[in-house]
Amino acid sequence: MVWGERTASGVKGNRRPTVKQEAVASRGMVTSNHPLASLAGTEMLLLGGNAVDAAIATMFALSVVEPMMTTIFGAGFITMRLADGTVTTIDNYATVPLAAREDMFTPIPGSLDNDVEGRLNDVGYLAVATGGTLLGWATAIERYGRLPLATVVAPAVRFARHGFRVSPYLHEMIRTCAEDLARFPASAEVFLPGGDPPPVGAILRRADYAETLERVGAEGPDYLYRGPLGEAIAADMARNGGLITMEDLAAYRVYERAPVRGTYRGYEIVSMGPASSGGTHIIQMLNILEGFDLRAMGFGTPDTVHLIAEVMKIAFADRFRYMADPERVRIPLDWLTSKEYAAQRRAEIDMSRAQQYVAAPAPEGEGDCTTHCCAVDAEGNVVSTTQTLNNAFGSKVTVPGTGMLLNNCMHLMDPTPGRTNSIEPGKRILSSMSPTIVLKDGKPLMALGTPGGVRIFGSVMQAIINVIDHGMTLQEAVEAPRLWDRGPVLELERGFDNLPDLVAEMERRGHVVETPLKVAGGMNGILIDPETGLLHGAACWRADGAPMGFSGGDAIVEGEFDAGIPV
Repeated sequence: MVWGERTASGVKGNRRPTVKQEAVASRGMVTSNHPLASLAGTEMLLLGGNAVDAAIATMFALSVVEPMMTTIFGAGFITMRLADGTVTTIDNYATVPLAAREDMFTPIPGSLDNDVEGRLNDVGYLAVATGGTLLGWATAIERYGRLPLATVVAPAVRFARHGFRVSPYLHEMIRTCAEDLARFPASAEVFLPGGDPPPVGAILRRADYAETLERVGAEGPDYLYRGPLGEAIAADMARNGGLITMEDLAAYRVYERAPVRGTYRGYEIVSMGPASSGGTHIIQMLNILEGFDLRAMGFGTPDTVHLIAEVMKIAFADRFRYMADPERVRIPLDWLTSKEYAAQRRAEIDMSRAQQYVAAPAPEGEGDCTTHCCAVDAEGNVVSTTQTLNNAFGSKVTVPGTGMLLNNCMHLMDPTPGRTNSIEPGKRILSSMSPTIVLKDGKPLMALGTPGGVRIFGSVMQAIINVIDHGMTLQEAVEAPRLWDRGPVLELERGFDNLPDLVAEMERRGHVVETPLKVAGGMNGILIDPETGLLHGAACWRADGAPMGFSGGDAIVEGEFDAGIPV
């Protein structure tokens, strides 16, 4: 099947109905996984802020209205392409506490998800890593934004204080996590009032968190890393057997890093480098796929599905072997992202049968409860950022009196000693998050990203080829059915055409197939039409996402009128 009439911009792809509709605007666009968060970002643009201000305001708001997905004590990455051509990334990922030990957990034999006895790296105080979210967000707006922190955080304060509607999605997430949330009184007080999840349509207020965010706006990140909020975290840790101290908080650093870059069919891919594995492996997979005519092969056909599955398994084999904290492990990035290495791996693929590849996948514990937003302003600044608590509601711990949830990023560390990504004090934790920007002829074409744990970079890669190879609109591309395979199981979303026949053919080629409703989470992004300059915002059905943009502009006043303007 060949999609659409145009490739590159994808604007005229129209073969598959979408659940949600794109937004189109000329002056600014924000996409995120909650409409109120997109509103917060748009508010910054209307106040004279730029895309950086908008993206960070959106994230602060998401920490309120999508509480299971991010917090100011979480982890994440920001990819930016500024109007002057500057391309940079900010790494605010979490780090292992200084008191941690390589053998602090007892791994469960055979687990592919870093599971340990007693779930100690999943729920509770030992699961918490030193969070970098707040310092990363504050650093982004200090270096590249235009508005003060208090202004950027104000919509989030408003939503927390006055409340927001509980969606079916949020209700279900609370219900699923209710047993663990109930273990921590400050979490249960907010998310299990009266012992049950608030009903769909109820107004959820987070008064303590509103106060915390307001203080953050007034005092800056030192309120956490060297001040009263940090002291509250350290005291709660000490009372409950946690590891994080004020020394951990004071030692935390944000890194501004060069992005990883690659090319695909004349487009430039700019994404997050280590400590994220995502951008590297997106480029690696696209390099391998470049040797195949995907447009002729068609979307969702057996050959295309088999090929993408095999390419994913190759990427995961390399991820296990080479990826970890770049401050402590030498990572051969140039080699992994080279066309020559891609040709070598391409030659290993057998289109008639599924294979396992060298350095077979080992335990991967990354959770899929993450969030993403994109922002583009009228000046041409573009931001793509992904942030997380790791699993839904993170460790499930809320620090009493603060309303602030804590991450469970220790679940991302390999609990078996002696491996590339084993626990080490102060080590930066490995992620798959992939906030990505695609350029054409040096100009931004797309910004996109998604939640989804280890499924993230494969999902972002599929959206890119959906636009470039299959001619989809961005809305079609983010909603199209996805697949995922790290071995031994191939996951095919239920939305694929002729799914029973596709499953049967994949099994004939040797794949073990499962058909979940969703692979990864709610992708969103922005496409800049290279012909018109219009901004096309998209958010998919897998989360509460919504694009929001604005057009128009200031009125023409005396002295500015051009006789050529129609009246």
